[in-house]
Amino acid sequence: QVQFVESGGGLVQAGGSLRLSCAVSLSMFRNSAMGWYRQAPDKQRELVATITKGGSTNYADSVKGRFTISRDNAKNTVYLQMNSLKPEDTALYYCNAVIITPATVPLGSWGQGTQVTVSS
Repeated sequence: QVQFVESGGGLVQAGGSLRLSCAVSLSMFRNSAMGWYRQAPDKQRELVATITKGGSTNYADSVKGRFTISRDNAKNTVYLQMNSLKPEDTALYYCNAVIITPATVPLGSWGQGTQVTVSS
């Protein structure tokens, strides 16, 4: 069963915006906090943002003030609004259900991700 289907990536110029979507299987979404991760070429996957079931959010310092994570519980979907994009945001973006405390740990199998490329 596919748990996460990411979409919305693309090629954008620096300063532009993109909105990523992640459709989540009901079993994973209903009781889980959610997170967006990204992996740039030759780098480790890093956590970008998290959102709890109640809507509390947290962000990596590198995206704070530019990215916004949200969730639509009726649609089993989590979003990542990305503004003021920079070339260093170029990466393959993934979502996953997460446990946040004591440390943020992904719970499910990784989807295919959606590629974001920011040109300078």
